[in-house]
Amino acid sequence: MMDMIRHRGPDDQHVWTDAEKGVALGFRRLAILDLSVNGRQPMLSANGRYVIIYNGEVYNFQELQKTLEAKGHRFKGGSDTEVMLAAIQAWGVGEATKRFNGMFAFALWDAQEEMLYLVRDRLGIKPLYYGWQGDHFFFGSELKALRRHAAFTAAVDRNALSRYVRFGYVPAPFSIYEQISKLPPASILAVDPKAPGVPLQPIEYWPDGPGRGEGLHTLGQEELLAELDDLLRESVKLRMISDVPLGAFLSGGIDSSLIVALMQAQSAQPVKTFTIGFNEAEYDEAHYAKRIAHVIGTDHTELYLSAQDSLDVIPKLPDIYDEPFADASQIPTYLVSKLAREHVTVALSGDGGDELFLGYNRYFWTPKLWSLTGWWPGAARRLAARSLSALSALQWNALVERLGPAAPMRLRRFRIGDKFETFAETLRIDDPQSLYAHLITFWPGSLVLGAQNGAALPGEPLSGVNGGSLVEWMSAMDIKTYLPDDILVKVDRASMAVSLEARAPFLDDHRVVEFATSLPADMRVRNGKRKWILRQLLAKYLDPELFERPKMGFSVPIDSWLRGPLRPWAEDLLSPQRIRAGGFFNEALIQQKWQEHQSGRRNWQHHLWIVLMFQAWLEKQIGEPALQS
Repeated sequence: MMDMIRHRGPDDQHVWTDAEKGVALGFRRLAILDLSVNGRQPMLSANGRYVIIYNGEVYNFQELQKTLEAKGHRFKGGSDTEVMLAAIQAWGVGEATKRFNGMFAFALWDAQEEMLYLVRDRLGIKPLYYGWQGDHFFFGSELKALRRHAAFTAAVDRNALSRYVRFGYVPAPFSIYEQISKLPPASILAVDPKAPGVPLQPIEYWPDGPGRGEGLHTLGQEELLAELDDLLRESVKLRMISDVPLGAFLSGGIDSSLIVALMQAQSAQPVKTFTIGFNEAEYDEAHYAKRIAHVIGTDHTELYLSAQDSLDVIPKLPDIYDEPFADASQIPTYLVSKLAREHVTVALSGDGGDELFLGYNRYFWTPKLWSLTGWWPGAARRLAARSLSALSALQWNALVERLGPAAPMRLRRFRIGDKFETFAETLRIDDPQSLYAHLITFWPGSLVLGAQNGAALPGEPLSGVNGGSLVEWMSAMDIKTYLPDDILVKVDRASMAVSLEARAPFLDDHRVVEFATSLPADMRVRNGKRKWILRQLLAKYLDPELFERPKMGFSVPIDSWLRGPLRPWAEDLLSPQRIRAGGFFNEALIQQKWQEHQSGRRNWQHHLWIVLMFQAWLEKQIGEPALQS
């Protein structure tokens, strides 16, 4: 089981067992702090009561160590793991966890209580799977470790699969397998090994999410900018603590540029930065990153990739992600991680900036769209939807083509039929929360045969996601679901696949997250400008001309690849015979979208990629062990 996740810890391995109690803890180490044997895990507490295995970093460990030393604790080494054990010994697992500022997933055996505790950080940066199968309790960072056990049963959970096809990821607490769950962020799970099969209920230690920062609405713009500058500087400084080489991803966008600027401002040496470029201009931001690196003064490395470089990654994706996962930016994320690992062991990233400071297009368009149509009577909205749907998307597009120069340039440039079809769908929606759910949903859950279709939003029911304006609610939803189950999964698996630790300064849950979610709305979005306060802060370090441009995202041309070099591979996985043999999907729905995509009538790249990633994953699972359906 440990060998299966060697990539997560290539530097050391160790096992602790209590055969009498039936407990075994195994750990693979990626050594970052205290590279000596004093940092080895599993680690026992000074009083011998606790044993811990732990993935991640607690960034405020030095502060906690000073507090614990004042209480009489003495430390043998310089690792945060030893500090965590001392904190748990002093305050108990619940109270100690609330004091940890970092990214972590850990298992703690309490020999006195004879209980196992599983704990995950507030934002879900580090993964943790668990579950009873028969009289065995399994847990681990990746499913491939669990599958290796002879007693593990790899049966696909169709209800989890129906959520996957909706959102492109499996939302917590589900996993793709029956009887195996993801521990939700900010949760503690107590497991009694003597009670196999007893239902388990994680306890949230951050039930309401980030608290509201007091007094922010009374501060002026310059005061808020100065406060954010201080908070991010400190967060970056903590995440630069490392006993191994460290660098940063630099895409050229606002988030990563700000993180790198703050790193360089606190470093005596040029910070190592990494970016990858694409020959397709519409997907390439590397030249922006290069200019920004030059101005900031970093030691910059860039690598331009051919389409083949990206295509060569696709067969590796089922192994890397270990669970069906369909965010296509997984490809460049893996490639930039691979590039960085050739030079450093730790890399800082700009992840979290979009969710916290409202960077996604949907934060602008959803409220705007609802303000235009939400006040219409329901009957009027449905009538307008029927009118727009009188012609198909293909017919609307053909009509615009026939008009030729007489049609406005905007209509000729964009596939207006697709826009009308999408708009007609939104007109049938009766509340703004359902509009958000519609915009983040790809396939209907009915695509999956034999699934119970209920939840419209990932991970429902959700606690702590309420109140505030529509855009604040959307941001809170994304922090609770999309961030941990898509963005952070993408980065964790891609980086750890090459034994690289990725750290995200925006996700300092004690300070930056609370500050961001407490800001007055017009400090995050103003005059149509998303991430307004981040733009103002970055302008203190860089000329705005270097970063003020439309958001591109970190993507690859899956749409054209599916009509070109990926077509044979995709046609094989999506063939009616293959779909029927799997027994999971309604083949007619898939074939309709495949044919429309191939004809150019519609761009169904996201929908098709979701099915393809499941099919590729399914093919990989067969025989490892035999998959039950």
